[in-house]
Amino acid sequence: MINTLKYIARSAAYGVMIAVALLLLFPELKIYGFNDLEIFPSPSQEAEPLSYYKGVQSAAPSVVNIYSEDIQTSPGYGRKSSRSISLGSGVIMSSNGYILTNYHVIQNANSIIVLLQTGQQLSAEVIGYDEFTDLAVLRVNATNLPVIPQREGLISRTGDVVLAIGNPLNLGQTVTQGIISATGRTGSGLSITSYLEFLQMDAEINNGNSGGALVNTNGVLVGINSRKFIDPQHNIQGIFFAVPYKLANKIMQKIIENGRVTRGWLGVSTNSARTDGKGILIDQVERSSPAHKSGLQVGDMIYQIEETPITSVTQALDLIAETTPGNTLNVKIYRKNQPMELSVVIEEKAAL
Repeated sequence: MINTLKYIARSAAYGVMIAVALLLLFPELKIYGFNDLEIFPSPSQEAEPLSYYKGVQSAAPSVVNIYSEDIQTSPGYGRKSSRSISLGSGVIMSSNGYILTNYHVIQNANSIIVLLQTGQQLSAEVIGYDEFTDLAVLRVNATNLPVIPQREGLISRTGDVVLAIGNPLNLGQTVTQGIISATGRTGSGLSITSYLEFLQMDAEINNGNSGGALVNTNGVLVGINSRKFIDPQHNIQGIFFAVPYKLANKIMQKIIENGRVTRGWLGVSTNSARTDGKGILIDQVERSSPAHKSGLQVGDMIYQIEETPITSVTQALDLIAETTPGNTLNVKIYRKNQPMELSVVIEEKAAL
């Protein structure tokens, strides 16, 4: 009996092997019962297309349209009023109504209307703004709002794919795609201060995109869209800038807590750093500034502030900006290659 079963099993196995061999050698053969069998998994006829749909769906509901109205009354007889409406975008940062946008979007506005992607219109109040980073915080009277995905410690890298979401030219919400072209961009053509390091990208933004979201392909907030590079003498395309998320979030928290941003001020300017990354060279000292009062001079090389070695201009300025006005910092310098230590009483940086 056992031998019989073995014989049957062996015969069946041989039969299957022969059938498979015949199908492989002669695919045109039709063997009854094998037509519907998938002996080997067939590759998919069409690969899934590359898409950023999921990332956009995660972020898009939290990007709003902002309409700010400026009403000006002309002096003189009749006192005619003129009305202008500015267009921009904003990002919902918390479910209880805090919205982050650019300051220039709501500057001089008499009234601000926020349009959600659901079509709901809400009146917004200005909680505060920071001219140095061109950021402003608004609040609407609403709860359970869709919040942009955020991740603490997010690091943006050159080459990362990013998506810019906003309302360009009032066409309605639009998404453009690109990569981060560079990080840490500064310069007089970009910002009124060296405190701000932009993300440079080629994801296109136009009028109305300002204040909108720059996200990665997962929909996580990377930055706040700010501006495009304009050079009247050259037709340069594909250079746009955003405020990094880490800085934007820090500014927002300060505005929510205090209504404004308080920065420490030293009163020096410098664009020079040592090639070994161990110090910055002072190019100018403002008269009557904390630096001037402490005895800092043009040509001094700052290599340490308190216990922190100085490796870049931005690092030094940020450390000073984070110091509460009235506090004293010990600044270590080289003057004509001789080490010195000075005490500087930090003052508050005046508004623009």
